[in-house]
Amino acid sequence: MTASRVLVLNSGSSSVKYQLLDMADRSRLAVGLVERIGEETSRLVHERLTGDPDAADRKREVLGPIADHRAALTAVAAELAADGTGLDSAELAAIGHRVVHGGTKFTRPTVIDDEVLAEIRALIPLAPLHNPANVTGIEVARALRPDLPQVAVFDTAFHATMPEYVARYAIDAATAEKYSIRRYGFHGTSHAYVSRATAALLGRAPEDVNVIVLHLGNGASASAVRGGVCVDTSMGLTPLEGLVMGTRSGDLDPAVVFHLARVGGLSVDEIDSLLNKKSGLLGMCGDNDMREVLRRAGEGDEAAGVAFAAYVHRLKKYIGAYSAVLGRVDAVVFTAGVGENAHQVREAAVDGLAELGLALDLEANAVRSPEPRLISAEYARVAVAVVPTDEELEIATQAYELVTVTG
Repeated sequence: MTASRVLVLNSGSSSVKYQLLDMADRSRLAVGLVERIGEETSRLVHERLTGDPDAADRKREVLGPIADHRAALTAVAAELAADGTGLDSAELAAIGHRVVHGGTKFTRPTVIDDEVLAEIRALIPLAPLHNPANVTGIEVARALRPDLPQVAVFDTAFHATMPEYVARYAIDAATAEKYSIRRYGFHGTSHAYVSRATAALLGRAPEDVNVIVLHLGNGASASAVRGGVCVDTSMGLTPLEGLVMGTRSGDLDPAVVFHLARVGGLSVDEIDSLLNKKSGLLGMCGDNDMREVLRRAGEGDEAAGVAFAAYVHRLKKYIGAYSAVLGRVDAVVFTAGVGENAHQVREAAVDGLAELGLALDLEANAVRSPEPRLISAEYARVAVAVVPTDEELEIATQAYELVTVTG
C-alpha cells in the first residue's frame, strides 16, 4: 500500500487547526480545531468526513483543559485514531506544517530536520506572533512521529520570486541588510493555489495567464502573478502593509509612527497594537466584520460608510497599480472570506474600471456558491472570478509532492 495521506497542521499561539487529506484523490478525511490551549475551557472539535454522513460520532466535541500543544496534538491523534486514521497509520505519508515566515532562506517547501528547525526559530524576530507557535507545533509533531517526514510550507515562499527592485525598500542598503528589512509578502499558499485555480477556470495553463489575486479576509492582500510567478504583492516586511484590513491599517505614512511617539507619547508596543489590532475597519467604524460594516453602511451609518469607501478605494488602487505592473491582465480574482462572500465588495471594487477592461455580470456576482466561477460580463476584456481558496490542500499538495519526489 502506497502512503498517500497528509496531515496538515496550522499551529497558533493557543490553537491548532488540522486537516487530514488523501492525496490519491485529494479528498478530506477529517478536519478539526483545538482552541484555548492552556486554559480550563479548552475545546476540541473534530469532524470525520468519511463513512455514514448521519453517524452519531461523525462530529465530536471534547471540552476541558488542554495544557499545551503536546496535549493538544495528542488529543488530535486520539480523535484520528478513533476514526481509524491515527498518526501511527501506515497510510500517512507526511505531516505538513504552515509556517508564516521563511525569510530569504526558505523559498520552497522544505523537509524539516534539526538544522531547518533552528533556522525557522531564528526567524522569530520577523514573525514574533506566528513563528513561535509554528515551531512548537513542529517540535511536538516530530516527537510524536520522529520517523515521518515533516514538511514546512511557508506563507512567504510564493512571493520570493519578486524582483529585487520590488522586494527592496528605498532605505539605506546596509541597514536593510543588517536587519533583514525587505518586502516578503504573506498569504502565499492562498495566492499560489488561487492563481493556478483561476488559470484552470479559464481553461489555460498557469504560465499563459496574468492574474491579480485579491485575498480578502480579516487580513487582506493583493498579488500580481505573471505566468504563475508572483511579481508583486501588497504585504511587506510584516502583514501590516497594503490593503485596508479588519484590524490593520494597511499602507500608512511612516511618519505617523513618529508623530504618535513624539506628540502622542505612545510607546512602540502601543503603536504596534494600534496599527495591527485597533485600526482598519475596526478603527474607522468600530466593526471589523464586513457583514456588519455593510449592514450599518446600508442603514446610513456615516462611519461605516466611510470605512467601506476607504476599503474599496484601496482595492481599486491596487487593481490599477497591478494592471500597470502586469501590462496585460487576464483575470482579477476574489478569494477568502470577504472576497468569496461579499458581492457588494466585488461590485464596488470593479465599478468604474471599464477602461481597464473590467465589468461585472451583476446577476452572476450576486449568486453565492462554493464553486469557482466567472462573474464578469460577457463583453469584458478581463475576466473577473471568484475562486474559493484552499490553503490546506495547497500545503498538503506541496508536502506530498516533496516527499514523494525525494523518496
